[in-house]
Amino acid sequence: MRRILLGILTWGVIFSLAGCAEKQSPAPVSETRVLLDTFCTIAIYGPHEPSLLDEAFELCAAYEADFSATLEGSGVWRVNHAGGLPVAVAPHVVDVIDAGLGYGELSGGLFDMTIGRLSALWGFSGSSGDVSVPPESEINNALDSVDYRQVVIAGDTVRLSNPEARLDLGAIAKGYIADAAAGFLRSRGVAGAVVDLGGDVAIVGSKPDGSPWFIGVRQPFGGSGDLIGVIETGEASVVTSGTYERQFVENGIIYHHVLDPFTGAPVRTDIAGATVVAESAMIGDALSTIALLVGAERAVELLGNAPGFIGALLVKEDGELIMFGDIDFQS
Repeated sequence: MRRILLGILTWGVIFSLAGCAEKQSPAPVSETRVLLDTFCTIAIYGPHEPSLLDEAFELCAAYEADFSATLEGSGVWRVNHAGGLPVAVAPHVVDVIDAGLGYGELSGGLFDMTIGRLSALWGFSGSSGDVSVPPESEINNALDSVDYRQVVIAGDTVRLSNPEARLDLGAIAKGYIADAAAGFLRSRGVAGAVVDLGGDVAIVGSKPDGSPWFIGVRQPFGGSGDLIGVIETGEASVVTSGTYERQFVENGIIYHHVLDPFTGAPVRTDIAGATVVAESAMIGDALSTIALLVGAERAVELLGNAPGFIGALLVKEDGELIMFGDIDFQS
């Protein structure tokens, strides 16, 4: 688990609590906990009930448990082990799976939630850190079960028409959880807050002094943790996905966690990291992953036409920065 967590911390989004205005906002009340296999921070500005941080983290943990593919009894686990029969799941599980089907269509099948057997083969679906290159025969066998079009939603039920398929919501669920935590804080009257779930940042309202939020984007190369710049934004979501988030080295070759559902191997991409500003963290989560999957040229077209997209910053493997949409980035 240590190897995976370090990768996330090296390439992610951090938020600047102070900002850049002459008048500084009062320090927020914040806490960091380990959830979702990463470090999660929630910061609240202004008056609020003392129990809110605990309640927000408890909400995140409850959603994480229901979206987990490895926790026995979770909604996703029950769908995966139902032998192709329909399973009644919570509305939020239906919502995320339904959204994922739309992103499967948008990406031409590259964004595929039924990649679970492949993720497990590579060792990326758990927190043990036991990752390795699987035998080619096992990859090919797992590929037979990968096709998002076999996911069938009917009312509050989900089923997999191929009983061997396995859902993995890792490319979209964390964003949904960030949105849920942000929505909870809004419902409890919080005027300004930041929910940062390991690079999935959902912003609530504004700072007490009215200054903008500044989201720092870390350098994806070399593991130094240096910033390549900051994104200035109002109430929105900022999400980063990168090939450096989870990776391992075997026989001198680097393998990352973003798998191509057509080859079964880490996708060959010219993007090291994609930061997306969107109307929700779930949208940003999915679109930033799609950018890695399709590469820089196609990402500009696909993301630019996606509902809820605001702007994006792509960091190519050669260090080139590509910005498009409505994004205020300062290097």
